[in-house]
Amino acid sequence: MTVPLDARIPTGPLAQKWDKHRFEMKLVNPANKRRNSIIVVGSGLAGGAAAATMAELGYNVKCFCFQDSPRRAHSIAAQGGINAAKNYQNDGDSIYRLFYDTIKGGDFRAREGNVYRLAELSVNIIDQCVAQGVPFAREYGGMLANRSFGGAQVSRTFYARGQTGQQLLLGAYQALERQIGTGGVKMYPRTEMLDLVVIDGKARGIVARNLVTGAVESHAADAVVLATGGYGNVFYLSTNAQGSNATAIWRAYKRGAAFANPCFTQIHPTCIPVSGEHQSKLTLMSESLRNDGRVWVPKKAGDKRDPRQIPEAERDYFLERKYPAFGNLAPRDIASRAAKEVCDEGRGVGESGLGVYLDFADAIKRLGADVIKERYGNLFEMYQRITDENPYEVPMRIYPAVHYTMGGLWVDYNLMSNVEGLHVTGEANFSDHGANRLGASALMQGLADGYFIIPNTIGDYLARSKPAKIDTSHAAFRDAENAVAERTKTFLSIRGKRTVGSFHRELGKIMWDYCGMSRNEAGLKLALEKIPRLREEFWRDVNVPGSGVELNQSLERAGRVADFLELGELMCIDALHRQESCGGHFREESQTPDGEALRDDANFSYVAGWEYAGEGQSPVLNKEPLVFENVKLSQRSYK
Repeated sequence: MTVPLDARIPTGPLAQKWDKHRFEMKLVNPANKRRNSIIVVGSGLAGGAAAATMAELGYNVKCFCFQDSPRRAHSIAAQGGINAAKNYQNDGDSIYRLFYDTIKGGDFRAREGNVYRLAELSVNIIDQCVAQGVPFAREYGGMLANRSFGGAQVSRTFYARGQTGQQLLLGAYQALERQIGTGGVKMYPRTEMLDLVVIDGKARGIVARNLVTGAVESHAADAVVLATGGYGNVFYLSTNAQGSNATAIWRAYKRGAAFANPCFTQIHPTCIPVSGEHQSKLTLMSESLRNDGRVWVPKKAGDKRDPRQIPEAERDYFLERKYPAFGNLAPRDIASRAAKEVCDEGRGVGESGLGVYLDFADAIKRLGADVIKERYGNLFEMYQRITDENPYEVPMRIYPAVHYTMGGLWVDYNLMSNVEGLHVTGEANFSDHGANRLGASALMQGLADGYFIIPNTIGDYLARSKPAKIDTSHAAFRDAENAVAERTKTFLSIRGKRTVGSFHRELGKIMWDYCGMSRNEAGLKLALEKIPRLREEFWRDVNVPGSGVELNQSLERAGRVADFLELGELMCIDALHRQESCGGHFREESQTPDGEALRDDANFSYVAGWEYAGEGQSPVLNKEPLVFENVKLSQRSYK
């Protein structure tokens, strides 16, 4: 082991760890906070909340995003809701139940301490957002409304129709804009981080490119926070925005930060199916739809009748049949594999046969179309615009698609990576969801990290480390700038025959076929032969037109795809080494007799933290053992 992975979980009872830790952390007094500078890369829920909160505390914050406004961060795309253990429904929910559901939903591959803190802070998030004016749905009497999400038997999800992410982001954006107005935050839109600067083992700044002018600039700080989201676009087709990328965390990995559990990726069961080769992304249909929609396929293979003509007796409501206790609200990994299974049997619907029905006929009959419209109106409208089918009259067609990544940069309890001073929040880290994230928990984690955790823990780091003052004249910044310039020059000088997009699409197909919903040893080994060959061809034959001193989206994409070509290989290495099935990582060699994921706790109950070993060298595996003192390891069952 060359990189020590010390989680620094506080001692003491589970329910007291965070309070005890906050008391034991060192503080920075208000006057001294004004002397500290912090860089935040990313302005979604995790980054925007962190930048606003730290500026409110008095720190000098620089916030970077590649979009033209923080309002365009991909957090805006979240639809269904945010979990919190408020127990307003009096249905048996509690902080401990949310903790247990999250640990179990992640197939026992997450730390107890981090997950309990997340559940504990969930109740504060709702109070914070209501105070900001987030228009959560309410019951007739004015109380906040809840609905259910996968992997839970209680209703704990707060929502704003089908646009919860957008409303939460507007709340964080307002807080961020206030701090920009006061001068506490300096915002750098249309600016992309291209390298991390590490001096004496500590993260001290970044090198970034202005995407409009092409200017490359260095920025120094006392600490760096990465809140840049996940890496699902390595698959090319995903529900992520096209601009979503892994460059920031990959640069950090190559500067020494451990990358944890990269093979833990989430396939969302309710997405609009692929319609053809022309597509560049896929569209999510919120998990909340499974509250009232019933998932089914024809019992008979090859049945292409209009779904309204197929009688009840000839329908297979396969989630209700296989998982009666949770029904259509089984966790995402389980629901996705079940959909794939019936499609593989030839019972899939639509022209491609890669789809299942999500049917609201029963709910409309029971509640009325007006109630369904009130709950999901914008989602139904979006579906109709894309497919030209009216879901009030005809069942939706859905199929699993890449949606989220549970893997990310390794962090300790303080959300600091193994590189001192480099903190990582939200989907960019690995910390809370294990091998499978439960629905409505991404927004919860992003806001917990941004509003409540990192503002506390970063002060402890600054107080203990007392970073020396460094500016961008340091040689490390010049070296990083030169490396960025050389990489740009290389992209522009190749002048090959293939577009960046063609390489990205080919990589995505390899990843989906061999490291997607199910994996096996032979397929992963084949992928590990194909990806290096494709990467070699990329550097030999890619065509990047234009120059580096102007707006050049081909150049932007070339850098991101070059990183995906390396990250995809690491994902396959991780998936090959983890010879067990757990959550979203399903190895066909490791399953129960009825086809469920079969863990190997004796050999794989650890976090795999991969260390960069240099160009052309195999990454080094470091292990953080997972310790379970409050939860008994068991085979997951939702039946």
